[in-house]
Amino acid sequence: MLLKDRVAIVTGGTKGIGKGISLKFAREGCDVVINARHIEDARKVAAEIKAMGRRSLAIAADVSKSAGVNDMVARTIKEFGKIDILVNNAGGVSGDAKIEDTTDEAWQRVIGVNLTGQFLCCRAVVPHMKKKKHGKIINVASMGAIHPPAPIVHYHSAKGGVLGLTTDLAFELAPYNITVNAILPGPIRTEFFTEMLNKMTAAEGKAFFKMLENKVPMHRMGEPEEIAGVALFLASELSSYVTGQAINAGGGLPLEPQ
Repeated sequence: MLLKDRVAIVTGGTKGIGKGISLKFAREGCDVVINARHIEDARKVAAEIKAMGRRSLAIAADVSKSAGVNDMVARTIKEFGKIDILVNNAGGVSGDAKIEDTTDEAWQRVIGVNLTGQFLCCRAVVPHMKKKKHGKIINVASMGAIHPPAPIVHYHSAKGGVLGLTTDLAFELAPYNITVNAILPGPIRTEFFTEMLNKMTAAEGKAFFKMLENKVPMHRMGEPEEIAGVALFLASELSSYVTGQAINAGGGLPLEPQ
């Protein structure tokens, strides 16, 4: 097992990429704290992990608020005594957003959950990792940070900020044997697209996914399990000499398809 007896916090760990990472880590021997905004969703995934014979704690917290983040980290330390891995996965956006149509409120909301949340979680766990002189921080960004598929100015700005956060912290924390890396997922078949598909007919939805697949050099969308595999590498000692990196996980993007 690559993560035997490790303890991880996975934010946004109840669906899509976050759930895939949580379950992958548990299968590799990790105890996992599942964070979400809704406690019942977190408890369901925690129950799946406990069924594997691992420990799990469900915590509801809005990662864009420091009080909730600090409480989550304190409860994790109280329950498990340490934090080995932080996966900053919580995030999201609703629809496209051209700059003229982006309100102050929308900007602050999207930046808050996608960038400020990652900063707050890092700030809260770093003192505990420094004490142990070991830690793994994995920030989930987006291919849109470097290769936008559509104008979504607040979301892509936030994810670009995640890349800056990653490289800065990697430099600062390297002397403490804490690695900080980012994953840039391409189009992944998750609930991210649910709201969009609800506004389409079945034929429109099929055409939409075909359009996405045609933009990817591998000519298919990815699955959460495939992003979880990258996260496992970054969370394990297989990547002990890897820090400050942004790993593209998009079927070949941003290369142009043939």
